[in-house]
This record gives sequence, C-alpha cells and structure tokens, in this order.
Amino acid sequence: MSHLILIPARMASTRLPGKPLADIAGRPMIVHVAARAAETGLGRVVVATDTRSVADAVEAAGYEAVMTRGDHESGSDRIFEALTAVDPHREVETVINVQGDLPTIEPATIAAALAPFDDPQVDIGTVAVEIARDEERTNPNVVKVVGSPLSPTRLRALYFTRATAPWGDGPLYHHVGLYAYRRAALERFVGLSPSALERRERLEQLRALEAGMRIDVSLVASVPLGVDTPEDLERARDMLSRKA
Repeated sequence: MSHLILIPARMASTRLPGKPLADIAGRPMIVHVAARAAETGLGRVVVATDTRSVADAVEAAGYEAVMTRGDHESGSDRIFEALTAVDPHREVETVINVQGDLPTIEPATIAAALAPFDDPQVDIGTVAVEIARDEERTNPNVVKVVGSPLSPTRLRALYFTRATAPWGDGPLYHHVGLYAYRRAALERFVGLSPSALERRERLEQLRALEAGMRIDVSLVASVPLGVDTPEDLERARDMLSRKA
C-alpha cells in the first residue's frame, strides 16, 4: 500500500502560542515530529501548515511542507486539503495523521496505527495505552476508548469518552490522537457534518463512529508526551536533551 504521513501544524495554539517552532534540544518541535515520522520508513512525510515560517523551518531541516488554508476547523480537514495538494493523481491509499505536538513519539507507535488495516473492514486505525495511573482514570483530559477486544493487542472501538469508562473491574485505555485512514474513509469523514456526540464530548472521532465507520485500535506500550503547556514543553526539552 502507498502510505503518506501528514503532520498538521498550526501556530495559533491558545495555551502555547507558536508551539510548532518552540526550540527543543536545538530544533523546532515540528522538526522533531517530522524526523520521528521519517524514521518509520513507511513513506513520504509532509507537514501541513498555514504559516510560512513553519514551512520554512521544516524545509530548512530537509523535510517537506505544504501550505494549507488558515480557516480549517480540524486537523482532519487540514490533512485532507494537504492530501489533495500533494497527491493530485490519487496514488496514496493510506494517510497517517500524526499530531505536530508529539516530539517524543516513537516511530513504532506511528506504525502501530496501520496494523488494523490487515482487516479490510477497518476504515480507520488508531492507538491506545492501558492506563496505569489512578488519577488518569478520572481526568477528562485523558480520552478513553471503550472497545471490544479482538486480540491481546487489538480492540474494535465502540466509543470514545472523557468520562471514566467502562464501569467495573478491568483495564481502561488512554486513546492517543494518532490516526491512519484509508483514503476513501478520510474523504467520507471530512464530508460529514459534526455529530451530536462529537459536539457533546468534543471528540472528532465520534463523528466516524456515529456514521457507522469502523475504527480499530492497536494497543501500545506508552503514551507519547503531547506538548500543550509551557510545563509540557519543559518536560519535552528535558527528555530530548538527555537523548541528544
């Protein structure tokens, strides 16, 4: 299959303005993410941005960038515009959406999002990690996936929620916002209107489930650090400086 990794990057972050260009161990954060994506060896990597300075930084580091509109409501809309721009002949079969604020993500975690596509019935692949810390079970910022187990490393997603779910004894899973789409699934998804549960939970992936699309989840070992606050940025700097 022909894979394309797209990394949406916006400068207009409310909690951490300008974060794609935040310096981490001598490189902009977005360049760290592009490098991790390239290490997968899965295929072409392109950063999709609405800001020329982000594209310039990415290209100066030897990676590819494409300019997109500034009025997109979601990262999925941005990557769809990018897909149509960089693949006008429709050669790409699978698109992997890697968030631009995951500078510590492991290449194997990115690749894991593709694993569910061994089943032709799956429209979207994603990843999750079993929750180990009690405080994360009740934290609404930790999105949980409720799924039916298919194997020790695979779930079929039934629901995503900020609540503590499912109830009762057993593991809870922290959803990582990383997606692989079959091209037809992405095209269908961006053509759908926001759904009722999507608006209520503020979780875009519920739009796909409400429309009857199938999402399967690969279980991985660790959650990559998402950089949303100045404190997160300092953690990322510490982690990647020690690796340098």
